[in-house]
Amino acid sequence: MNLKNNLLKVLSGEEVDVTPVVSVTQIGVVEAMEKTGAFWPEAHTDAEKMAKLGSSLYELAGLECAKIPFCLTVEAEAMGCKVDLEGNDKTPEVSETPFKSGNDITVPADFLSSGRIPVVLEAVEKLKEEYADNLPIIVGMTGPFTLAGHLLGVENLVRYMKTSPNEVEAALENSLDACMDYAEALSEVKPDVICVADPTAAPELIDPLQFKSVVKPRLEDLANTIKTKKVLHICGSTQPIIRDMASIGYDGISVEEKVDIARAKQDVEKGGKIMRVGGKTMSIGGDSSSKIVGNISTTQTLFTGSPEEVKAEVKRALEAGVDIVAPGCGLAPRSPIENIKAMVEGRNEFYNI
Repeated sequence: MNLKNNLLKVLSGEEVDVTPVVSVTQIGVVEAMEKTGAFWPEAHTDAEKMAKLGSSLYELAGLECAKIPFCLTVEAEAMGCKVDLEGNDKTPEVSETPFKSGNDITVPADFLSSGRIPVVLEAVEKLKEEYADNLPIIVGMTGPFTLAGHLLGVENLVRYMKTSPNEVEAALENSLDACMDYAEALSEVKPDVICVADPTAAPELIDPLQFKSVVKPRLEDLANTIKTKKVLHICGSTQPIIRDMASIGYDGISVEEKVDIARAKQDVEKGGKIMRVGGKTMSIGGDSSSKIVGNISTTQTLFTGSPEEVKAEVKRALEAGVDIVAPGCGLAPRSPIENIKAMVEGRNEFYNI
């Protein structure tokens, strides 16, 4: 089976014989670092080590993709924030931002050559050289609302949603510019899938109506910039915004275990992409709708569960109709490789292969 073709067919709405098992979120785990010699923090800043760790779970566990980078701070760092990269068992975090207000935010002239952006672009090219046309290469990037939260502080951004909407508008417009520039640069090196992760847009943090009116239009603008297949990931209990997520224009939507897959499938069918055709408004649903990616628990099953528990959860997701089996969020760095193997084995057992 050609793993790349299998994944791209699903995201294109074509039928396949076997559901892919990939990750569109963080896959760096300590056990893989030890086996490959590609440790954090070096694998965040060295393209060769980033590529090696990004493909490690394919080599060691049969996961059907390579995925880089390993955090959502690449863009914020290139914008001028300080980022704490230290430690091989914790993901990087923004530690300091130079911005005090949304109007302060500007995209530096050297944005695309700053920080780790060149490292990610080089790592994509290395992965393409290594795996040619068989293994899909997935690159993650930060969504505009989450990037605005990094630049202003998440608590400030959420508060401004209620108290200073103009501040939010300014921050989002400037953050969106950076995201679109990065998306264009990524599209030029041609990964197979770009996953836009916007976890700060989760319903636990902002009201679904705010998502619809404030965040959704920016995600749609970003989707229109991306030239490859694209997936949108939002953390948490996203059931209230599934229809909106499905109507933005992403080929897949990635969800956590809190989301009921069967119900999400129904919502996706009702929330197909809205387009203007010949002066008329049309809703495109069915096979053109976003595919559901997920929703194997990363905080419990993949992190602390047994392989048999992982297999059982995978089979439940497949029975519910998930289109692509994947971790519901970024893998905890101490997740055992045997549990990643169990995702693939559970899929194989479901299909009797």
